[in-house]
Amino acid sequence: MIDKLSWIAVSPEIVLLVMACIILLVDLGTKTRYRTGTYILSLLTLAAVAVMQVTYALGNETFYGFGKMVVVDPMGAWLKFFACIALMTSMVYGRPYAAERDMLRGGEFFTLSLFALLGMFVMISGHNFLVIYMGLELLTLSSYALVALRRDNATATEAAMKYFVLGALASGFLLYGLSMLYGATGSLDVNEVFNAIASRQVKHQVLVFGLVFIVAGLAFKLGAVPFHMWLPDVYQGAPTAVTLLIGGAPQLAAFAICLRLLVEGLLPLAIDWQQMLAIMAVGSLLVGNLAAIAQTNLKRMLAFSTISQMGFLLLAMMSGVVDGSQLNTESAYSAAMFYAITYVLTTLAVFGIIMLLSRAGHESEDIHDLAGLNQRSPLYAGVMAVAMLSLAGLPPLVGFYAKLAVLQALVASQQTSYLVLAIFAVMMSLVGAFYYLRVVKVMYFDAPQVPVHPISAPTDVRVVLSINGAFILILGIAPGGLMTLCAQAIGSIVRSLGH
Repeated sequence: MIDKLSWIAVSPEIVLLVMACIILLVDLGTKTRYRTGTYILSLLTLAAVAVMQVTYALGNETFYGFGKMVVVDPMGAWLKFFACIALMTSMVYGRPYAAERDMLRGGEFFTLSLFALLGMFVMISGHNFLVIYMGLELLTLSSYALVALRRDNATATEAAMKYFVLGALASGFLLYGLSMLYGATGSLDVNEVFNAIASRQVKHQVLVFGLVFIVAGLAFKLGAVPFHMWLPDVYQGAPTAVTLLIGGAPQLAAFAICLRLLVEGLLPLAIDWQQMLAIMAVGSLLVGNLAAIAQTNLKRMLAFSTISQMGFLLLAMMSGVVDGSQLNTESAYSAAMFYAITYVLTTLAVFGIIMLLSRAGHESEDIHDLAGLNQRSPLYAGVMAVAMLSLAGLPPLVGFYAKLAVLQALVASQQTSYLVLAIFAVMMSLVGAFYYLRVVKVMYFDAPQVPVHPISAPTDVRVVLSINGAFILILGIAPGGLMTLCAQAIGSIVRSLGH
């Protein structure tokens, strides 16, 4: 008999699933080019689910459902809330772009996005290896279909094939690693695995062998070096609206499963997986920033930028346990959560501007397509500049505080090696500033090379873009509220370890 608490735990997922099916049916009777009815219904569904998540988060309680296979806690609730907001924003930005390219004729853009979000929810709430993997597969299968949504476009189809093949390989890595852990500990439950490893009754060699495959699978989902090969091709090949769907909200779910598996399940093995994350962080910062300098395609540059940003996220994740001490755990993982949320916020604004500048028959994907944007629209140039400077980590924008929080976590460890990593990260940020500032320079100082077209945008896009840009600035000036929220959410996770 399933208890009442279990149904409460998964009620947002049930609402999302039922509404996605209803929207799929409603869309069959919708004939308009912009799919207005489907669009509004999708936004209302996301708003309702977001409100449910805020209610859970403010309750500040942790409870389990379905025999501890699902967990509801403040961290999961907040990440789901931000994922809802990110998807709503992606739909607002992406609808005009998708309509011009005949991508809305079947309504799959909206329904597949909702099913992808359902996969993210399952990943974030999963407290059992199989549940986490099931959520991951639902997200990735929906993402493959979204990338290939322009069936008549060879580039998009090629990107979808690459994504599918490499994604299947990464899923295999993760599944094999989880099976090794199950074989070693005899359990699929995250807490039971934690307790089994902490008891030191399990063979360390088997655990580390499985851990290598798990970290490889997680690194692919984050786009960290050396598992980053898919990211530039998929970012460039996918329709820009889909690129935003892949590069936005799913990053929050990827962060969540890193925390569920590595911290809640495998924290006693921190000395092993932190070394792997350190190597991947250094590689991501180095490859991401150096490769981005050479790019002229804006989407490809942003893909390498994402790789370097994930390097910072990994630095925060690897600084939680120092010499067996967990004193730094809360500040390090809360810095990582803050970084993930603010990175997604900034990415939304960047791709929103790229889609806004694109028009039927023309993709504004080259950096030079932004030339003279300030003369055409000071507002949109300002939003893009704020987003770029935030990604570069310049004060007083939110990207600066996010990077500062990660560096503080590294320095607080008082380890020489961590201090060297912090200095290296700062140096790589200076390198990264070059290609971000180049975009700003092109917008404000370069003359357009081709005849410019007036920028027209629906009211909802203009309003959301303005709010998006304002939040990047406001959260940089007053980051305390979001940082406290992240610290409290991570604190509840740390206190519940092993229980």
